[in-house]
Amino acid sequence: MLKSISLLIVDDEESILKLFERLARKERLSCVGVKSGYEAIDLIGKNEVECVLLDINLPSYSGFQVLEYIKSSKPLTEVVLITGDGTVESAVKALKMGAYDYLTKPLEPLDRAMVTVNNAIEKYRLAKKVQELEKNQEPLDVFQGLLGSSSSMQELYSLINSIRDSSSSVLIEGESGTGKEMVAKAIHRTSQRAHKPFLVVNCAAIPEGLLESELFGHTKGAFTGAVYDKRGLFEEANDGTLFLDEIGEISLNFQVKLLRILQEGEFRRVGDSTLRHTDVRIIAATNKNLKQLIHAKTFREDLYYRLHVIGIHLSPLRDRRQDIPLLTYHFLAKYNQKLEKNVREISLEAMQVLQSYAWIGNVRELENVMERSMVFARGETIQIKDLPAYLYSKTFHFNEQEENHFSEYCYKDAKNRALTAFHQSYLHHLLKETKGNISLASNHAKIDRSNLKKIIKKYDINTSEFKKE
Repeated sequence: MLKSISLLIVDDEESILKLFERLARKERLSCVGVKSGYEAIDLIGKNEVECVLLDINLPSYSGFQVLEYIKSSKPLTEVVLITGDGTVESAVKALKMGAYDYLTKPLEPLDRAMVTVNNAIEKYRLAKKVQELEKNQEPLDVFQGLLGSSSSMQELYSLINSIRDSSSSVLIEGESGTGKEMVAKAIHRTSQRAHKPFLVVNCAAIPEGLLESELFGHTKGAFTGAVYDKRGLFEEANDGTLFLDEIGEISLNFQVKLLRILQEGEFRRVGDSTLRHTDVRIIAATNKNLKQLIHAKTFREDLYYRLHVIGIHLSPLRDRRQDIPLLTYHFLAKYNQKLEKNVREISLEAMQVLQSYAWIGNVRELENVMERSMVFARGETIQIKDLPAYLYSKTFHFNEQEENHFSEYCYKDAKNRALTAFHQSYLHHLLKETKGNISLASNHAKIDRSNLKKIIKKYDINTSEFKKE
């Protein structure tokens, strides 16, 4: 079995080897150092190496010869060349041969060099993940219809399993598009109520007067149009689960009535004096900050704690970017069937665009992008040109959906999200115009080169996609 090495350092200077071995350990990267091209070629042939930090001037084999071997035998392995002359000719040659980037001696500041190495490793891991998904053509890491291998998703799966024997109320909080209803269904499917009804009501979509009838039911003649007795969803869902979506939209008046059924398990139909009982597990969801609503006195604190016996917060997609390839290939399979297409893969360049975008609309927006891209795809591969222009358009703007989404947050949170989207767009076009040359980009942006590097790292931009072919 091949051994996995995150960083292979190839340099005949002992000080360089020890320096980067020490830096790699600080970054918790598996690291090996060798002094010759021959040793490097032998080691790369026998192991899985993510990134090679390679000096151009080596004994026995030159750095360019080693680079050529790597790109012919292990094309996914990224190579960062180290050069002492720093000439444009050697840099251009390295990039044309497939190097990720090049560094010039003296390697100062060192954190800049490690940013380059870490970005190269991230590109390798993304390419490896895409390759695995292309081979499998089946969704991985599926848990009750939920997809994701990130730490936040693994914690979610563990939490759902831990509450399977409970009937306590659950409050799911998270931005629009994060999959709150899917999580509610997963909770129901793993519970002892799995073979009983799972019913859904969107509290924001039903007027208050009708919402009471919808949930509690009504008797004949209770109001105009009530021509027969009707059972409400609390009765229909007896012994099962009732999912109350957009719970933050209900009025204070209705919150009192909902609180009673959560406390006592009893209610009355509209127009009826008979007290009825039900055994229903309540799962509520909201994209609003209920604690802020409590502070504004538009949501009852006692109701909040009745709903929040078990709390679940769903991470936005931008905070679990490693799940994007998995979700993307899941939607590819879904829309191949729905649209009767035969798209088999997504180019690495297109995947990097998807990885670097802010995803204001979360998984729902990603699904919409994938459906649209597959409509426009010609052939078996989704290319950058098949993606919506707003993911990488030259002019930064918000569409109507994004603007509406921002208004759901307080000013500070909305501003932070808007700034994230702006930086993603601005950096993408800046690097595209300068073909990934950080020095040119910093001059154009009138930002110090090291500061620009920090911004690029902060917003998780892969500079390699902008390099010259």
